[in-house]
Order: sequence, then structure tokens, then C-alpha cells
Amino acid sequence: MNYPERYKTELLNAIESIDLAQIELVIQILKEARAEGHKVFVCGDAGTDSIASQFLCDMVKEANVNRPERFRILALSDRPARSSHGEQAERLFVEQLKSFAEPGDVVIGISVTGNSPNVVNAIDYACWIGCRTVAVTGSDGGKLGSLADVTIQVAVAHVGSVEDAHMIICHMIGYYFVDFEKPLEHPFGGPPLR
Repeated sequence: MNYPERYKTELLNAIESIDLAQIELVIQILKEARAEGHKVFVCGDAGTDSIASQFLCDMVKEANVNRPERFRILALSDRPARSSHGEQAERLFVEQLKSFAEPGDVVIGISVTGNSPNVVNAIDYACWIGCRTVAVTGSDGGKLGSLADVTIQVAVAHVGSVEDAHMIICHMIGYYFVDFEKPLEHPFGGPPLR
């Protein structure tokens, strides 16, 4: 078997490991958060930071456009952490959540190992203040999987396959709101809210 074939096989195994019932739970959590006016925060570390950013992009550019109800969603960023070290980098997401998160908000953490300290700390803090939490992990779920209210675990070890599957998970969630909810015809969603 050549390498592309092997990678494809590993990726298909990663996709097969996704628990669709957990994805349905996350969709329900996001529906409730939107209806109740709660904020949604998403964060990831290293490669999964890009996945978090892409999820935000899909939700803002696609799932919010011309909709009567909008997601109040933000991606926490670890970009400053790349020039930071130690505890400062590990607490970067927590410090952002301290400024903006409130009980009832949703915090989604994405980590291939489930052990990225900045993501684990964010979910731990979010649980402590009463947010609803979602972990998107790989391998055995790590610390993140045991902390979150809902865990979507890609139960394979290959980093590339896990990251690919994480992007698919985010598309499954985000495109539910794009494909199954009819947008309004008015480009600004009707009269301005006051």
C-alpha cells in the first residue's frame, strides 16, 4: 500500500470513529445558546487554532448571514502565546474568558491530544464558572475529554487524521445551521434591532 492510500485509510478510520450522537448534542447546545443569547467561545492550540478560526469563519460568514437569530461567537487566539512562555501562555485563554465569559455561555476546546495546557485550562475555568463545555479531541481524549460536558473524540493516534476529522466535525456542526435553517431575504435580516 502506498503512502497516500495508507493515509486515506487512516483518515476514513478517523471519520468512522466520530460519534454522531455527540455531534447532535453539540448542535442542540449551540441552538439553545443562540436562542438564550449566550456567547460561544472556541479555542485550539497550534494546528487546532486554525480549525477554531475556520469554525468561527463558517459560523459568522455562513450560519449568521441573514438569520433572525445570530450566534454571538468568538475564537480565542493563542497567537500572542507564541511569543509568551510557561504559565503566561498556558493561561492565555483563561484570561480572555475571565474578561468575557459568563455562566451559560459555551466554550469549545479543540486539541489533538486533549492535553494542550491552554485549552485544558480554558475548559477547566469554563466549567468552574458555569459555562457549558465541549471538547473535540483525538486519541484517548486526554484531560480535556474528562473535563467537558460533551466530548467528541476521534479515537485514532495519527495527528494529521485527527486534525482532518476535527475539521469535518466542525463542518458537520456549522453546516447544520447553514443547510437546515432558511435565511431571511432581506440582506440585513429585516429592520434594525433597537
